[in-house]
Amino acid sequence: MKLVRPADLSLRYKIPLRVIALVLATAVIVTASMVFREYDESRRDLVAHAAGLGRVLADTLTTPMIHDDLWRAYEVIRSPQRRSGGEFETLATEIVVVLDPAFHTFVSTQPTRFPLNINPAQLEGDFSKIQAALEADDVGIQRLIELPASGYIYMVTPIIADGVLLGRLVLGYSRQVFIPRLGNLVTRTALVTLLVLGVLLPFSVWWGRKLADPLVALAEAMDKVAVELPDPEKIPVPQTGDEIGRLAKAFRGMLFDLREKEQIEQQMLVSERLAAVGRLSAGIAHEINNPLGGMLNALSTFRRHGAQDPQTEKTASLLERGLTQIRDTVAALLVEAKIESHPLTPDDIEDIHILVTAAARKKNAHFIWSNHIDTALPLSSTLVRQILLNLLQNAVQAIDQGGFVKCNTYVENRHLMIVVENDGGYIPEERLPFLFEPFTTGRAEGNGLGLWVTYQIVKQLSGGLDVDSHPGLTRFVIDLPLPETT
Repeated sequence: MKLVRPADLSLRYKIPLRVIALVLATAVIVTASMVFREYDESRRDLVAHAAGLGRVLADTLTTPMIHDDLWRAYEVIRSPQRRSGGEFETLATEIVVVLDPAFHTFVSTQPTRFPLNINPAQLEGDFSKIQAALEADDVGIQRLIELPASGYIYMVTPIIADGVLLGRLVLGYSRQVFIPRLGNLVTRTALVTLLVLGVLLPFSVWWGRKLADPLVALAEAMDKVAVELPDPEKIPVPQTGDEIGRLAKAFRGMLFDLREKEQIEQQMLVSERLAAVGRLSAGIAHEINNPLGGMLNALSTFRRHGAQDPQTEKTASLLERGLTQIRDTVAALLVEAKIESHPLTPDDIEDIHILVTAAARKKNAHFIWSNHIDTALPLSSTLVRQILLNLLQNAVQAIDQGGFVKCNTYVENRHLMIVVENDGGYIPEERLPFLFEPFTTGRAEGNGLGLWVTYQIVKQLSGGLDVDSHPGLTRFVIDLPLPETT
């Protein structure tokens, strides 16, 4: 399974993911700022509470310490643990120690941890630092001591009577007191963040698709350019003036330019081939026309001085038309040549029937002939005969033994319609765009000029040519408009 890098993800997914990441980052930053603020406020509340409690207890401890009444002093320092209602009172007395001026324990809420008359600095690392800090300061000042890497915050309050230092009250507050409040804050923020994500996620998905769809369509179209030029009209163009709209319009303009360039290149290629055919035609026309002219002259002499029985006359007439057709075919290769001939008659079309029938018989073909022309038409007989001959010869060559060829000619709405069908091998779709180019043939026999000449003649006569080919049937339809007669 191929892994997809985050950078390769579609914008349809990148945008929602970035929105989620932005929301989460914002939630983390806001939560962190709120946690720091809550911690700061909680610390200030704790300090204020500790300072007030320390002063009250210090004033209350004055009399027990003067009378050396340990029990009374013990009752005093235990009294906060028996109160309720204060936010920090139950935890504030976790460490309560009363020190004498020599820093020995006078009384403590934890006698086993801080035995009487023992310097706590010998037992607790925090108290050695507290003692060092107190020895350097004014003995009459209440102060907050926060030690690095310590789990407690200490409030030290001096116990003074008539200006005499009787001792010091040390209240130790665990830093764990802040965790419940901060934990509740983080929990509430997480719930709010999930709620916001639940609202924003569908919107971000919709927004991401709306923003990314035009870019995705453009990217898919660009991927196709290397294979084939997509239709510029099918490229979605947002009706906006932003960068996406401008990019789509520029890409469509580029496609139009590329298609125009492709058409020009194809026209140049066809022009080069036409030029080659023209040079070839000019070279062979002289070589063919000379002996052909001699044969036509000999045939004319024969008709003037030979036997004139009907069968010979019909044969000579057919030979003359055939030789003339050869001469005109050579002239047709010269695309610019203007061939003059008599109007098309029904006999001209029947001549083609006779010429093709022999080739059809060799393949035992079923040759279906339907000629519905019963009057002369104002079209060049030479050119129309050439069209028919080329299409029928190709049809006969395409079929197998026993196949069928069908030709139907008729007039419809002042258009001569020529339909030639066969059941031979069909023309693949990829060959259709090049079917009428010179020297292009899909068979071993032939030179590929027949359809090219046919196409040129049809265009010269301002007609249309349509091809439909699929397995079992290939159909050529020629549509030639009849010129207006005066």
